[in-house]
Amino acid sequence: MGINLQKVQIRREKRILRVRKTLRGTTAKPRLCVNKTNKHIRVQLIDDEKGVTLASTATYSKEFKETQYNKRNKASAEKLGAAIAHAAKQQQVTHVVFDRGPHKYHGILAALADGARAAGLQF
Repeated sequence: MGINLQKVQIRREKRILRVRKTLRGTTAKPRLCVNKTNKHIRVQLIDDEKGVTLASTATYSKEFKETQYNKRNKASAEKLGAAIAHAAKQQQVTHVVFDRGPHKYHGILAALADGARAAGLQF
């Protein structure tokens, strides 16, 4: 059983690297990195040149903790997209590179991207 889990983890890491090997965030165009867990969604704006996180938000952050958007669903994803777009505008960032990690671009990720685009981010 342990060997199968190792193979799954290795395949997952290969998918992550395959997506991220071509994505690089810069100061002018940072990387919008999305991380999903079974309960929550986390979004970060990352400048890979400096190795700095410019802005981040998640469903478990203060602004969403006591609201209906404190769990992983499409409505929460749209709200997170709008929130990260607002944080990006405060940093004078309008263009980003979307980093989906090992996840397919559908469902929650598509809703998050649509929310960010509707709030003004371009990618």
